Amino acid sequence: MLCIKLSTFRLLGLAGVAALLVACSSTSADKNADVSPNKLYSDAREEAASGAYDKAVPLFEKLEGRAAGTPLAQQAQLEKAYAQYKSSEPAQAQATLDRFMRLHPSSPALDYALYLKGLINFNDNLGIFGNLMQQDLSERDQKAAKESFESFKELITRFPDSRYTPDARQRMTYIVNSLAQYEVHVARYYYNRGAYVAAINRAQIAIADYRDVPSLEEATFILMRSYDALGLTDLRDDTRRVLAQTYPQSEFLSKGVKTSKSPWWKLF
Repeated sequence: MLCIKLSTFRLLGLAGVAALLVACSSTSADKNADVSPNKLYSDAREEAASGAYDKAVPLFEKLEGRAAGTPLAQQAQLEKAYAQYKSSEPAQAQATLDRFMRLHPSSPALDYALYLKGLINFNDNLGIFGNLMQQDLSERDQKAAKESFESFKELITRFPDSRYTPDARQRMTYIVNSLAQYEVHVARYYYNRGAYVAAINRAQIAIADYRDVPSLEEATFILMRSYDALGLTDLRDDTRRVLAQTYPQSEFLSKGVKTSKSPWWKLF
């Protein structure tokens, strides 16, 4: 009889603990269960405005489900992407934007989605150029920079009158100059280490792939110096003539260097 009572008490105790756990879990899970979509959106915006982007993201996600099929859900998706971007989660932000553009190809906010997609890669990956001149690099992946350029290019092509287009154009100019300067930096890296054939290859890449960018002057100069180092006098002289004709005031010809009052990356 005593055994039966003890077993009963144990069962009742376990049932009570289980009920308590379920109640706690339900309370936590249903914290926003009775919150209206508009209030949920307001709370998410408030968290984002205060800089708590990590807290804003799950609220925007909940709002997406709560307001599915409405313009508010689309807005939540876009703002979630921005919050993920600001939370240093570029991959998640990109995935959110890709999903938005796939589900809403006719959205009036598509220009913003393209702009934000370009901005994510631009800010997270082009910051390397600020310190490029102090680094000894031989290779660096430029995929993100090129993806940023393509997003901005699609924006200005499809939405030439968008409010984001002028800024996108400036950023595209920056990207082109940055990528060209990167090639010149690598060419200079090889030249300074006596790898003249490699220096020639990288200088030629810059000259072939880019037009009307400041760094091509130095690319031509490195090309001329590399030919000279290899004893290729005809190619050296031809390149020198091109340098003189294209850049008649070039300081590379007179001093071997070019002075500048501001860093090359400060182009806009």
